[in-house]
Amino acid sequence: MSEMFDLTGQVALVTGASRGIGRDLARALASAGATVLAGVREPGADVAWTAPGRGTVRPVVLEIRDVEATRRTVDALAAELGRIDILVNNAGFGAEHDAVDVTEADWDALVDVNLKGTFFTTQAVARHMLARGYGRIVMISSQASLVGLPRSAVYCATKGGVNALVRSLAVDWAPGGVTVNAVAPTWIYTPGTAERLDDPEFLRGVLERIPVGRVGTPADVAAAVIYLSSRAAGLVTGTVLSVDGGWTAR
Repeated sequence: MSEMFDLTGQVALVTGASRGIGRDLARALASAGATVLAGVREPGADVAWTAPGRGTVRPVVLEIRDVEATRRTVDALAAELGRIDILVNNAGFGAEHDAVDVTEADWDALVDVNLKGTFFTTQAVARHMLARGYGRIVMISSQASLVGLPRSAVYCATKGGVNALVRSLAVDWAPGGVTVNAVAPTWIYTPGTAERLDDPEFLRGVLERIPVGRVGTPADVAAAVIYLSSRAAGLVTGTVLSVDGGWTAR
C-alpha cells in the first residue's frame, strides 16, 4: 500500500516555498520521492535540499502576481523537465482589517495573491497536465474559508474563492485526468504565527475552539498534501480537506 503514496519520479511545483509551511511542504514532497521546484520571490533563497535517498528541492523564481512571467516560467520548467505532475498552491498571506476601514488597496493586495495569482498559476500548470492526461493540484486554503473570523472579511473571501475554484476546476478537468483539491488548515505553528501563538491568552482562545486540544504543525499539513498529491487519491477531487482538529466540526 505504501507505494500508492510514493512520489518517486514525479515533478512537483510548490509556490510560496521560501519559508514556513511552503518550505516544509517542499521538503515533505521530496522526502516522498518527488523532484520539487520551490517557488521563491527572490533569487538566492536558501531552499535547496536533498532528502537522503529520495528527492530534491530546487529553487525557482516565481512571482505569482506577475501573470505573464509566471506563465513563461511554468512553460520553461515543463519544457526542461518534460512534465509537472503536482502543483501545490501555497503562496498567500493574511491581513486583518475592520471591514468598514478596508481600502481598495487592501482588497487588491490580498486578491492579487490569494485568488488571482493562484488561479493563473493553476491555469498555466494545468495546460501541461491536461496535455499529458495526468495531474494533481492542491490548493492551500484555510479554515477561514469555512467559518467567519473577526477582522478578516477580505482574507475569508479570498480563501472562500479558492474553495469555489477547487470545485469548479475539479469538474472541468476530471475528464482530463487532473484532480483539484484543497487543504484547509487551522492555526499552524510556524515562525510567522509564533508571535501570536506564544501569547498564552491568545493560544488559550484558539485551543478552546479545537477539540483535539492543540494547534497544527507543518507536518500535519504535509501529510494531507502528500495524500492528495499521490495516486492513492485518484478518486478524490473537488474536496476541501479540513486539517483543523475539529474546529469546523462544531
